[in-house]
Amino acid sequence: MSDGRNGSVKQIICIKWGSKFGPEYVNRLHGMISRNITPPFRLYCFTDDGTGLHPDIAVRPLPEFEYKAPERTRGKWPKSRLWGDLGDVTGVVLFLDLDVVITANIDGFFEYGDPDDTILGRNLNTPLERMGQTSVYRMRVGKLAPLQDIFRADPQGVADTYRYEQRFVTRNAPGGVKFWPLRWMAHFRLQCVPIFPLNYIKEPRIPRGAKIVIFPGNLNPPDAIAGRWDEHGIPRAPLDHLRATFGKDRREGLVKHLRHYLRPARWVETMWRE
Repeated sequence: MSDGRNGSVKQIICIKWGSKFGPEYVNRLHGMISRNITPPFRLYCFTDDGTGLHPDIAVRPLPEFEYKAPERTRGKWPKSRLWGDLGDVTGVVLFLDLDVVITANIDGFFEYGDPDDTILGRNLNTPLERMGQTSVYRMRVGKLAPLQDIFRADPQGVADTYRYEQRFVTRNAPGGVKFWPLRWMAHFRLQCVPIFPLNYIKEPRIPRGAKIVIFPGNLNPPDAIAGRWDEHGIPRAPLDHLRATFGKDRREGLVKHLRHYLRPARWVETMWRE
């Protein structure tokens, strides 16, 4: 098998730790990749528990990276484990979050730019800041290792300064970063869910040209399928949600309650499967 340097085998990596995401997320990711890529490919899952994973998924232990986890700052800093040595996984790799939905062929994510480029998505939550989104990014294994040294030296200081690991990567990646074409990645909440009041009438849609839909925040694919804003939300028919605006069980302020509604996204259920 290729080590990824000559591009003959498309290498995808993901990380699973703790209990937030079960093996079904990894298995569905593998299924979506297999339906939307020109083979050969290999999905590597770096995890502390490989139980229940599809036999075609290459299970690898979480890379060793000792640091004191930041306590005061949010951010998915465990992803930093992937910035250094990945054992027998070498060359160019494409990282995918476990909660993405692949909607079209992803060959372009391996062909775009130079193999030595570090390429991220654009972060749509910060339109006035040039910041990347690390739900889908490509790198040459080991190129981001210097970031581990910076982070290890003062994890809380780095977290306080940059807040999110994607800002830290964007500003400190050796050689800088590049971005995917804007249409290739779509943010589910910001780009798929229609704006108020159309969210009560129209189902979430796949934006034109989107190859991968990402789910930052607390709204994940099962929520999109059910038609709820997060795992604690109650799926309701449109009129029932409007009536709840003035009910005692309303969880949010008036404006957020009205905006935080979506109809079930049937295409997510169709695509997000093994």
